[in-house]
Amino acid sequence: MPLNRGVIGKKIGPVTTEYTWKDLVLYALGVGAGFDELEYVYENRLKPIPSFAATVGYSLFAEAVALSGINLAGLLHGEHDLILHSPLPPEGDTLATEGRITHMYDRGEGKGALVIVEATTYGSDGRKLFTNIATLFARLDGGFGGEPPPKEVFAFPDREPDFEETQHPSPDQPLVYRLSGDTFALHVDPDFARASGFEGPIMHGLCTHGFACRAVIKHLFPGEPERMARFRVRFSRPLYPGQPIRTQIWKLEEGKALFRTVNLETGEVVLDRGIVEWVSREEAQRRARYGIRFDGRVAVVTGAGRGLGRVYALELAKRGAKVVVNDPGVAPDGSGGTEQVADAVVEEIRALGGEAVPNYDSVATPEGGQRIIQT
Repeated sequence: MPLNRGVIGKKIGPVTTEYTWKDLVLYALGVGAGFDELEYVYENRLKPIPSFAATVGYSLFAEAVALSGINLAGLLHGEHDLILHSPLPPEGDTLATEGRITHMYDRGEGKGALVIVEATTYGSDGRKLFTNIATLFARLDGGFGGEPPPKEVFAFPDREPDFEETQHPSPDQPLVYRLSGDTFALHVDPDFARASGFEGPIMHGLCTHGFACRAVIKHLFPGEPERMARFRVRFSRPLYPGQPIRTQIWKLEEGKALFRTVNLETGEVVLDRGIVEWVSREEAQRRARYGIRFDGRVAVVTGAGRGLGRVYALELAKRGAKVVVNDPGVAPDGSGGTEQVADAVVEEIRALGGEAVPNYDSVATPEGGQRIIQT
């Protein structure tokens, strides 16, 4: 059965997930944290490991797989890109995740396909916390006539790594990690693993991902996981529990580095094309207080006089944006028109200490749209 391209762009969710500080600690233990990183495992000084966010919304990704029509016999988790917008509350929270399949790329007959699933998670206070972008490699679904995947240029610097971190996952590591939500038999059942072509149970890719996340934080912004803004990897080879790994890190500039993780027994790269980005200590503090900021930027909000448009305009202003409040002020039936609708929201923003200007043009014409942007 071919991939179901009709589901591209359709909303999935929201999926609700609750977690407590115990879930954060269990995850940290599952990715190798211990007494030498007490901030990850002790509730009195707890800081969430950012890669915990990749475990949220397993059920949403499972639904995306089902909707896509991927042949499960050929399904692999190819890449994962985690974007951090605001720090996770260490005390726990109730999270809401919404997502969609954004693309299906055809690598050709016999070469498989790529299905891209993007999911964004919000806290109970409405704050945007993080976005997961998973690239699913559908090995048996190529040749359906879709567009090819975009080409990417990636190269590690031609020099020795700036930092290296050697880690020793336990032979029993998957038994702990699976308690964070991924209970797939491949990681625990020897018979299932052998039937799937492996010598025995293998490490979860996202478990190794967590080990690497700890490694880059240790060397690039130690003790400050809340500064991480992005963490991307490609899963390139399986790893067996108990095999030692080494994460190699090249710092490109302040705020960005590349990395990969190598199996020290075989020399194979198990995590490849890694990208990590981080923000300044001051920006991390601002994110903790307010989430993402838009200082120095201009936001145009159409239909901003009422309803969700008004809510968005006020929220953007709170986060530092200069807001163009556009609303022609027409009634719900399309009749009339008054400048008072946009003016009222502008005054509301200014009363809160923000910056805003009104615009009354209609987006229904090219001329109106141009005047809105030129405001």
